[in-house]
Amino acid sequence: MTELVVRRLLVDLQQPFARDWCGGDAFSTAFFNALSMSFPFGEQFFIDSVRDTVATLPADVQARHQAEVRGFIGQEATHRRVHGLFNAQLESQGLVDYWTPRARNRLKRLEGKDPRHALAITAATEHFTAMFAEWLLAHPQVLEGAEPRLKAMWLWHSAEESEHKDTAFDLYRTAEGSHGYRKRWFLRVTTMFLTDLTRQTLSNLRQQRELWKMSTWRSGARILFGTDGLLRSNLKPWLAYLREDFHPSQQHSGLAERWLADNQALFEPVRPPRMGVA
Repeated sequence: MTELVVRRLLVDLQQPFARDWCGGDAFSTAFFNALSMSFPFGEQFFIDSVRDTVATLPADVQARHQAEVRGFIGQEATHRRVHGLFNAQLESQGLVDYWTPRARNRLKRLEGKDPRHALAITAATEHFTAMFAEWLLAHPQVLEGAEPRLKAMWLWHSAEESEHKDTAFDLYRTAEGSHGYRKRWFLRVTTMFLTDLTRQTLSNLRQQRELWKMSTWRSGARILFGTDGLLRSNLKPWLAYLREDFHPSQQHSGLAERWLADNQALFEPVRPPRMGVA
């Protein structure tokens, strides 16, 4: 079992920040803004899927997972709150979140279904966030010149995503979820996640009048498809998830632990909520 510490990020996100907060880079700013728009609804979905599946397990099994699940819920609830504050600033800048309504309508179809389906979606999405987290922690220069408090937010979030990447996956296995459905949902999540991320990033660029600038697309090509780009760097980790013997712990670099150890002044530990509280 993983010991998960819930941390309060010690940065003020209620103060406005510049529209081009990511070092003046239009693509990076729009891309990170799009990701953030997905988090409040997504984090709540993850919390609900984990909690709903735990409720179906025998009491002794629940007890074995209780501490880790409480930590997972606490971390995700904190991420949801922090990105809610960040997103409120984006809204004040005139950006419109089209991702959340689409995701909410799509996931309504799971109501009344076996909770392991939602948990498989959570495990798949957590693998995506863990891949992104590892990439960002390994390439912090992507945030070079970014507003310091926002750089801290993204690296803190990345470290915690890497830290709890096993939780939903392990719970899915404990609940005897099948590899077939895990693989099937991962492929569907891949399509939905990348499509939604692309659409929202383009929308953000359009709203900021940066969509048709050559500098925007040069930056996008470098960040996504460069030698150390996000997509090229993560092909092997993406393929690994499809293996029947895959486990998130197989992709461990120590970068999250290192960042958390080196940046303790940016956060403080708090007591996680009870499992029934989100």
